[in-house]
This record gives sequence, C-alpha cells and structure tokens, in this order.
Amino acid sequence: MAQAIEALPAAPPRRRVSPQRLWRTARHHPMASVALCVIVVFVLIAVLAPLIAPYDPAETNGRNRLQSPSWSHPFGTDSLGRDVLSREIFGARVSLQVAVLAVAVAAGVGVPLGLLSGYRGGWIDVIVMRATDAVIAFPGLVLALTLVLVLGPSITNIMVALGIGAAPNYARLVRGQVLSLRNMDYILAARSIGAGDTRIMVRYLWPNTLPSVIVAGTLTMGAAILAEASLSFLGVGVRPPTPTWGGMLNEAFTQIYVAPFLSFFPGLAIFIITLSFNLLGDGVRDLLDPRLRTTQGL
Repeated sequence: MAQAIEALPAAPPRRRVSPQRLWRTARHHPMASVALCVIVVFVLIAVLAPLIAPYDPAETNGRNRLQSPSWSHPFGTDSLGRDVLSREIFGARVSLQVAVLAVAVAAGVGVPLGLLSGYRGGWIDVIVMRATDAVIAFPGLVLALTLVLVLGPSITNIMVALGIGAAPNYARLVRGQVLSLRNMDYILAARSIGAGDTRIMVRYLWPNTLPSVIVAGTLTMGAAILAEASLSFLGVGVRPPTPTWGGMLNEAFTQIYVAPFLSFFPGLAIFIITLSFNLLGDGVRDLLDPRLRTTQGL
C-alpha cells in the first residue's frame, strides 16, 4: 500500500515554467519586467547599504541643517543635518525586511489554517472562518496600530502585527482552492488507498495552492511596505534613530514649507516600490494561472 501511495501523482499535470514561457510573459507584461528590475535594484541597495551610503545615516551636523540637494548631499539634509540619501538607503533595509517577514508570518499562519479548514470542513471550518471574519472586521491599519501599541514599537512587532492582519486573506484564499480540489480524482484515489489527511494536505493539496499564495505574497509585500511607512509616520513604528521611510516623512512634516524635498524623496521611494510589487504581482499571476496562460497564449 505504501508503494501505491508513493505512485500517486502529487497533482494534475501542469506545464513547467520554462525560459521560453518566461520570455513570452515578459513580452506580454513589460511593466512587470520593469517592476522586477526595480525591485532587484532596491534589494541590492538594501543589501549593500553600508558600502554605498555616502554618510553615516545617524551622523548629525548642525552646520548642514536643511541644506537643499547638492553635489555633496544629492537628496539634501534634514533638520539635524543628517544626509537624506544615506537615510533613505538604509531605510530600504527596514521596509524590505518588514515586507518579506510579514508575508512569511501571514503565510505561515494563514496557509495551514486554510488547508485544515477547507479539507476537514465541519466545526473546524466554522471556527476558522469565524475567527478570520473577526480579524477582517477590523481595518488593517487600525489592527496593526493596536497590536504595535500593545506589543511595543519594534521591527519584530511590526512584522508580527502586519502578518497577523494579512493571515485571514491567505486562509480564505487557500480554503477556497482546497474546497475545489478535495473531491478531485487524484485526492479520492489517495484517500481510497489509505493516505492520511496530513499527507493529502501536504503532498497533494498544498502544491496546487502554491501559485495563488505566491501571487498573494507578492501583492502583500507592497501593502506591508505601505503599512509600515504609515505606522512609522504615525510615530508607532521603528524607533529613531533607525532610519525608515515613514519616519522620514514624519520628521519632514513640520518642515514641509521650508524644505519640501525632505518629504519628496522618501515618498517617491514608497510609491515606486509599492507600485513595482503590484505590477510584479500581476505578471506572476498571469505566469502561474493556467486559465490566463491559455487565453493569452503563454
């Protein structure tokens, strides 16, 4: 029987993501390709921040307060004389770190709950869905703000708060997919020869929900960056002097008429990276969704 279980296919046959299909997707979605390049640039900037930042982001200089952009300070200086470009480069580290780990927390909580809820059904499904309804009833930013205030402002707590707020979306997404897959022939065959529930969920159901989870994760990263910036702007994000884009906007708010460039550059960075993740999510969706591949010839 064990050999029979091993012989079962893990999923219906799917086309592989070949280099040719990647190229066709890039041609159909040039904006997604540009977005991917932009994200890669931001990631490299974040990784290489200590090497490429021209100044120490926490170094103050009273003589250089509120200097306009110049050759020595391309993005100008803030009210404490700190180099805005250096702070923006290091701020990319915080934003991307929060985005990646918030998605990891959301998927780590929501995906198992969605698998269990969709496959087992019954009272388990009722409890999980009512719990997700309770979380979704709160506006995302309000929930994150409440959790950060309770847990304390730190990078770790922000990631946990944003991950918990996004977890219900993953649970509902995976549950919906599992409901449509649990009565497929290969699932019934696995069950008929004695495959356990855990094995069916992990080996046969989870791989078929992965494409949707990847797309959702790409889109959630952009939302997480925007949420982290909002929390930092409200003063409950990462504590100073750690540079964050939202914190820079908060500091620039009082100088908006004196030095508008202080809010322009971090705001532009938030806009570009958030838009890039959304555009990339559209391209990944078209690449992984078999229905879109058929209609678009991918």
